[in-house]
Amino acid sequence: MVYSLKGIVQELNPTSMVIDVHGVGYYVGISLQTAEKLVLGKETFLNIQQIIREDAHLLFGFNTILEKELFNLLISVNGVGPVSAIIMLSSLSLDEISSAILTNNSLLLQKVKGIGAKTAERIIVDLRDKVQKFKEFGENISTFANNKIKEESLSALEVLGIPKKMSERIADRILKQTPDLSVEDLVKQILKNI
Repeated sequence: MVYSLKGIVQELNPTSMVIDVHGVGYYVGISLQTAEKLVLGKETFLNIQQIIREDAHLLFGFNTILEKELFNLLISVNGVGPVSAIIMLSSLSLDEISSAILTNNSLLLQKVKGIGAKTAERIIVDLRDKVQKFKEFGENISTFANNKIKEESLSALEVLGIPKKMSERIADRILKQTPDLSVEDLVKQILKNI
């Protein structure tokens, strides 16, 4: 089983590439997210998912392990094949996909080519409990009604020299469990969790 490949980008297209590993060229399907990180002629490292079918051995490559994990979750849903999963990862960010699943936003998923209403609903039902971790790694996540308290807390912590990205992730986790904290309490909780 091919788990990862490290080599030179020999050919590069928006949805596929060839990686030269010591003289052997591997054809790899990729998403636009991964394609944007690759440079023709430069060395790269790809997390690989190998799919073996009766008629083909397919390789799909991902810049991050999270993208690979979400790809595997998507293809675990009945009716979503590897090509549909790659199209989805090319059309939407990891955060957008996980947000759509967590908020039952099947219309956003249906905007992806090849994903109909039934498939979108199936993705939401099958993956709702499995995509939370992708949401936590997304950037600028603000799903809380009481953003003012969060922003004031993060500003106070920035004054103390604590990077906003780090404290924001912790704040989001705390606010999920106890949404109605005061600024002072939230600051104290974040400091405890750093």
